[in-house]
Amino acid sequence: MSHFTTKDIPDLSGRTAIVTGGSSGIGKATAAALARAGAHVVIAARDTEKAARAVGEMPGSAEARALDLADLGSVRRFAEAWEGPIDLLINNAGVAADTLRHTADGFETQFGTNHLGHFALTGLLLPHVTGRVVTVASQAERMARADFLDDPNFASRPYNGSVAYNNSKLANLLFVAELARRLEESGSPVRAMAAHPGLVATAIYDRPGPRRFSIWSALVPLLAQQPDEGALPTLYAAVADLPTNTFTGPRHLMHMRGGATVIKRSPTAADPELARRLWDLSTHLTQPALTL
Repeated sequence: MSHFTTKDIPDLSGRTAIVTGGSSGIGKATAAALARAGAHVVIAARDTEKAARAVGEMPGSAEARALDLADLGSVRRFAEAWEGPIDLLINNAGVAADTLRHTADGFETQFGTNHLGHFALTGLLLPHVTGRVVTVASQAERMARADFLDDPNFASRPYNGSVAYNNSKLANLLFVAELARRLEESGSPVRAMAAHPGLVATAIYDRPGPRRFSIWSALVPLLAQQPDEGALPTLYAAVADLPTNTFTGPRHLMHMRGGATVIKRSPTAADPELARRLWDLSTHLTQPALTL
């Protein structure tokens, strides 16, 4: 069992890391830890003013760039403007929604942002990636419904925000599994990893009155850890000597808080056929320039 802390992050001088959603919460803590270790960190965020403020508060070398994962046009512009190698691509950003909303391209917001936006971004940037792709998932995937691929946008079924969120986190893990398989099959040294931050006190819970957050809103003040602690599983997946397709999470309280270790995923999240189906669907919906 790992006793990983930020002191275990090696010297990252000369390395470049992209952290989506790095302007607040877990993403900001992740970006700050990587910058402190010497990496040049690019905070990719929708709100560039907020990202610029986060950069100003960070040690070391960092910059802010515009990226709206709910808009594939923005994803493509970010990727087209990129030059140089990427040692770490941290797919951290995520949203939660109670009501049915849609991205600029017409996808259900949580599936479209949490999965499809990162799927397209990874595909477009992959030719530049030399080290690892770490995608922030969640143990919420255990409550997902395996049939979500038949109607990911809730076009023919009643919308449930919790179900949509859980499904998007299952999609994150299936994506990581299939990406890892394809990278290995192609002989690429790049590793695809997944991380579960646990229960963390972030702005995702700061929402007045939503039914889906009522239980969590009560638990957060009692049990939640701070973003610096919630970032540890992501950092562990990013720098520790772990095999590709590893899933990391907190060590304690049913992997909800404290440190970082390797954790298990549900049988559904390890289903290779479901992972291939999701990959094919995601490619059809986003048409990123995938090289695998």
